[in-house]
Amino acid sequence: MEFRRVELRAMGSPCALHLYAEGPERLEALVAHCRAEIERLEAKYSRYRDDSLVSRVNASAGDPAGIEVDDETAALLDYADTAHRQSRGLFDITSGALRRAWDFRSGRLPARETVDALRARVGWQRVRWQRPRFVLPTQGMEIDFGGVVKEYAADRIAELCRERGARHGLIDLGGDLAVVGPHPDGRPWRVGIRDPRERSRPLTSVAVYAGGVATSGDYERCMVIDGVTYGHLLDPRTGWPVRGPISVTVLAPHCLIAGTTSTVAMLSGEAGARAWLDAVGLPNVRVDRSGRVHADWELNRSGTPPRRPAPRDRSSAASTG
Repeated sequence: MEFRRVELRAMGSPCALHLYAEGPERLEALVAHCRAEIERLEAKYSRYRDDSLVSRVNASAGDPAGIEVDDETAALLDYADTAHRQSRGLFDITSGALRRAWDFRSGRLPARETVDALRARVGWQRVRWQRPRFVLPTQGMEIDFGGVVKEYAADRIAELCRERGARHGLIDLGGDLAVVGPHPDGRPWRVGIRDPRERSRPLTSVAVYAGGVATSGDYERCMVIDGVTYGHLLDPRTGWPVRGPISVTVLAPHCLIAGTTSTVAMLSGEAGARAWLDAVGLPNVRVDRSGRVHADWELNRSGTPPRRPAPRDRSSAASTG
């Protein structure tokens, strides 16, 4: 059994493929397929490319006819609709317009009037979505799949590996992880959860046999003004950062679900994060603002998250080794 760790940069993040395969030729072919899929998804959903589907969707804002999307994009829009509803408006892929007000490298807060003006262009409830046609009714509105595309890509690439016969491996796209399968000897992957305030060292590590892992935090893009940390996760209802936990890591059957769950926890505020995570019932590690670690990382005998009833009105930066 051949093993290879491939480092690459994609979707604005350092990434790594940890893959096993029967022989070097199969391993090389598997790596090539993974690279091609990453490139396809980045080209399709990047907001930084003028020729991407997302850019075409955003260019249609204000056109009452909207734009027709393919089945893959329709599935992501359906997911965004469900996540928005079950998070009670906290998860909103139209909130990207608020980036025009917030520059976290500037060290300056935006004018409240600027934020308030942009809020008129934010709100999933404003869009019109009926497969296959998607309409952004107001000029200046936009969608941003930044909160889902890396997680979706990790899941998709892990599934591609399994479709091609791989049974052991880990996909790491900028800290969003999807497990192909455990090590060939049955050992889990050890996932290191970064210390949010001392990023050069792991805070703790957890065992992962299957599923996906995602971390959301206020430490990657933020600014500190008068002792107050303003993180990049913005409440779409107010346009301002929420003072929630420092970081939240979640394990779920899919990386996409893990990412949404951790993001909503961050947006729920310090007290709301715990209630949200308890309701969803997925294994998680939460670091509160005082730096205390709260871990609920229960796995069943198969090494996957325990199955629990889905709660009502709830949606269901790591190192590896």
